[in-house]
Amino acid sequence: MGKKNKDGKKGKSGKKKDHGDYTLADLSPALTQAARSMRTVLTRNLTASGLYAGQDGVILALAANDGLPAGTLAQKLGVKAPTMTRTIGRMEAQGFVERRPDAADARLTKVYLTEAGRNSVTEITSSAAACDELATRGFSEKDVRSLVRLLKAIDGNLQAGDDHDEDDGEF
Repeated sequence: MGKKNKDGKKGKSGKKKDHGDYTLADLSPALTQAARSMRTVLTRNLTASGLYAGQDGVILALAANDGLPAGTLAQKLGVKAPTMTRTIGRMEAQGFVERRPDAADARLTKVYLTEAGRNSVTEITSSAAACDELATRGFSEKDVRSLVRLLKAIDGNLQAGDDHDEDDGEF
C-alpha cells in the first residue's frame, strides 16, 4: 500500500514523473544513448550465435532479398562501401554469407546467405524481440505505436536533411 503524499493522494515512493522537464536540447543525447543501449543489448543477445554488431542487419537484408551486391547492402544499411566489404569478408569467414559472380554479368559479385546465415534469421528475430520487450517495458501499445511513428518521422526528417533550403523558405 502506497503512502499518501502532501496532497492526500497515493503516490509512488518518491518517484515523480518528469513530463515537460525535457527540452529539444535533450533529444540528441537521449536518442543517441537509447540507440547505443539497444545495440548493446541486441549484441549481447546475439553473442551465442557468433554474430557481431551490424551483421544482423546484413543477414536480415539478405533474408528479404538474397543475392545483393555489396554496394546495395551498404546503401540499404547506411554504411560506407569499404565498411560493408570488411563486414562481408568477416561474415564469409564465419560461414554466414558467400560471394558469387552474377549469372548475367560476371563482373558483378553478389552476396548470398549460406545455410548458417538463413538459420540465424530466427535467432536474430527472437533476440530483437527480446530487446524490444525490454526497451518498452511498462509502455502501452499506444505508447509503442506513437514512439515508432515519431522515430520514423525523425528518421525521415534526417534522411531529407539538406534537401530543404532554409534561406528561401521553400521545400
